[in-house]
Amino acid sequence: MQKLTPQGQNLVNDLSARYNLSADAVIHMIIAVNNGGGTMAQFNSPELGGGGQWMQGGMTMVGDMFNNGLKNTVDNLCSEISNALLTTEVFPVIPAGTPGSNQWWPTDLGVPFSSGVQNNSRYAVFPNRLAVDNNGQITVYDTLDHNVGGVSQQQGGNNSLTFSSQYGTIAVSTLPIISGQGEAIPAPQTNFAEPVTVEPAPIQTAPIVEPAYQEIHTQENKSTDDIIELIEKLSKLNTAGALTDDEFNNKKSELLSRI
Repeated sequence: MQKLTPQGQNLVNDLSARYNLSADAVIHMIIAVNNGGGTMAQFNSPELGGGGQWMQGGMTMVGDMFNNGLKNTVDNLCSEISNALLTTEVFPVIPAGTPGSNQWWPTDLGVPFSSGVQNNSRYAVFPNRLAVDNNGQITVYDTLDHNVGGVSQQQGGNNSLTFSSQYGTIAVSTLPIISGQGEAIPAPQTNFAEPVTVEPAPIQTAPIVEPAYQEIHTQENKSTDDIIELIEKLSKLNTAGALTDDEFNNKKSELLSRI
């Protein structure tokens, strides 16, 4: 059971008797209201219908949403607890900067811009820092260039914390950790394969063939005059260096054999 001061124990005994609740249920509600700064509470008490929320001013939600009597009980109980917390030292004073204290964040962070509670987590926002108390485990994050708004806890399998920023809704786990045991930033992932450099295939170029030589090479069954004319063209190609002496002589012999 939560340790109480004598005044706190008297408060629990009084509320327990008047609301017909167990001492554990009353202490659970006192802690919930205390964590909400005296103006709100998120609780989960079987004696009060399971999970629910209370906010000072009349907004009360209980598991049995149509049970107005239960809503009134929760509202009256939380209002009394809120008033008592203003004048009564219910719990022994816990040094600032330690779990269980209303000032649970590290003292060197100073005074937060805003703070709140969401389910089993508390948060406090400071210049360039976000402190989170998750079930007594305190982690301080670097908020980078984010203008942090409210912090909320996603409902679902992982109950991950998010905060509102000028960039939209951001997961707290993506922030760099200054201290504590919060979730580390995962290594950047990509769904794209590394680019592969492909060397271009060498361009195959056909050997340059002079039109005259190509014509000569394809000549078949030419007349004697045509063959002599072709030999003269071959000679000019040989003189110009387009044909070697061997190429000229071989082709010349081939053409002469046709006469």
